Amino acid sequence: MNQPPSVSDEPRRLVLLRHAKAEHPDGVSDHSRPLALQGRRQSARVGTALAAAGLVPDLVWCSSSTRTRQTWDLVRGTLGAQPPAEFLDDVYEAGVRSLLALVATAPASVSTLLVVGHEPTMSHTAATLAGPGSDEDAWSRVQVGVPTASWSLIELDGDWDTVASQAGRLIKVVTPH
Repeated sequence: MNQPPSVSDEPRRLVLLRHAKAEHPDGVSDHSRPLALQGRRQSARVGTALAAAGLVPDLVWCSSSTRTRQTWDLVRGTLGAQPPAEFLDDVYEAGVRSLLALVATAPASVSTLLVVGHEPTMSHTAATLAGPGSDEDAWSRVQVGVPTASWSLIELDGDWDTVASQAGRLIKVVTPH
């Protein structure tokens, strides 16, 4: 008997977004650094690009820092959707291993997960997940790090809890102009 495809038969899409350009004001902690004017412009372009690519997330996990929160707020403003967002110290503090462990806990109902975080974790995570079938140019870019407001798209077969090194396909890396 044929059964309808389950949600897990569809590739999961993980979007790793580095926050937009931030300022470095004297006397302000790293966690509290705000976006620069250039970062505000970048963020709006990211939302438009994600929407155009059909990458409206089902869930957003955003670092708890000021610059990532502001990035997400401006992305959301041009995304054309209001997906649920959680602001997590775990993303602010994440290295590759801890971010992969966090992604593995994403709800099964989520098809597209957007993580708004920091370098070098965003590019290193994309590079770690890139397995067979990944775009070579995108892989080369994440090897050296990505500029502010860049996002990587990784497709994962199976459920989130199967995420592991080289378990995905790095499809592309996009940097707003």
